[in-house]
Amino acid sequence: MSGVRRLGARWRRRRPLRTRLAVAASAAVALVAVGVCAAAFFVIRYELLHQLDLSLTQSATRVIQENRGEGPQTVAGECRYLSAPACAQIVPADPAADPDAAYLLPVSTPVREVAAGKRAPYYSNVSRFGQPLRMLTTPFGDGRALQVALRADPVEKGVRQAAVLLAAVGGAGVLLAGLLGYAVSRTGLGPVARLTSTAERIAATRDPRHRIELPPGPPARQDEVTRLAASFNTMLGELEQSVSSQRRLVADASHELRTPLTALRANAELLARGDRLTPAQRERASGALGRGIREVTGLVNDLIELARDEEPLPLLEDVRIAEMVEHAVAVARTHWPQTPFPLEAGAGAAEAVRPGVPARLTRLLTNLLDNAAKFSPPGTPVEVALSAYGTGDGGPGNGGGLELTVRDHGPGIPAADLPYVFDRFYRAETARALPGSGLGLAMARQIARAHGAELTAGAAPGGGALFTLTFGPEGPPGGGGP
Repeated sequence: MSGVRRLGARWRRRRPLRTRLAVAASAAVALVAVGVCAAAFFVIRYELLHQLDLSLTQSATRVIQENRGEGPQTVAGECRYLSAPACAQIVPADPAADPDAAYLLPVSTPVREVAAGKRAPYYSNVSRFGQPLRMLTTPFGDGRALQVALRADPVEKGVRQAAVLLAAVGGAGVLLAGLLGYAVSRTGLGPVARLTSTAERIAATRDPRHRIELPPGPPARQDEVTRLAASFNTMLGELEQSVSSQRRLVADASHELRTPLTALRANAELLARGDRLTPAQRERASGALGRGIREVTGLVNDLIELARDEEPLPLLEDVRIAEMVEHAVAVARTHWPQTPFPLEAGAGAAEAVRPGVPARLTRLLTNLLDNAAKFSPPGTPVEVALSAYGTGDGGPGNGGGLELTVRDHGPGIPAADLPYVFDRFYRAETARALPGSGLGLAMARQIARAHGAELTAGAAPGGGALFTLTFGPEGPPGGGGP
């Protein structure tokens, strides 16, 4: 049995899904067809025999009524003909009381037992006159039994004809089952075949722009395979967007790295001829080389940070947002001594805790503060405010959200640049003369989304730019995380 099971498993592995589905569907339908035909055969056979037995019972009743009180004898013997009445004979329990003439039907021990009342009436199959007979043995009374027989070959012929017809119907049912199984597998797996061909075409061409054609209709009325194809199309769209984003990132990074690398090469070649330079020239070249190295290092680090799609889960911990904001503001004050950083924390925000990676959240806040300070005129403040919303009584831990705003008093963000302010390497015309690579805000939004927050930019009332970082309501303990 285990060998047969292994052989079946090997066959399933080597056959495509369409063949296996066709065979399974055909086998199921064929099994039902054969089962129905077999059941019909047994029902027909039972009914034909039952009708013959009823005829024997009626004949026995008639013989008993017409020959009541008669002794052992052969009552009728014309059953060798199809249209003749039944053969009938009366048999005593004691063989000594048998008549001189031989019995027409066979007399056995069970017949004597029925005559003696030791056995119930019964039906049996015998053969006489070269023909099959169906015989009923029943009590006749006073220690006698009555045997009645009819030809059974019409019933046997009817049973054989029914078997042939039902076998033909079953064979046609099996053939039809095969056709239906093939049609079911072809129709049911059509979307899967299209999905497979699309996946193979994408694997061969590495072009995620291909899509699977879907049948028209609302999504609620689509079957499981169609929904799978729709999900595959959605995945392809995400893949295409990811590939395009990676290609843009590589192209933009190569463009941004070209200038500092050229400067590094020029300064390195200049320092290689240091014996021809004056000490002042060597110092300027050395300083320019160091600044270029720091610029390239910062750019490469930013690219590495942007290449990560999510935060490392083992580094997650509960972070008090208010304390982190205070620390980031204190660091910004040392980096930008000419820019005031007033901080305002609302009620309910001081004790708010969110799961996150402290170093990454600090980087987010630092990027926002540095960006605001870079565009603020000297002496103008960068206003930072942290507030809680949706907390009911304002107490901590009530499931409310947090909102952090950073507002500067610089030139603001032009409306045409606002949709692209978080794009990688994007720099507005007014910012191209300032230091930076255009990755700070893109990195800030990525960190925010990885922590379940949303970062938006807009125009502040009265001028300047306003960045808003929103943390959603706090989830259950241990259930949050980026």
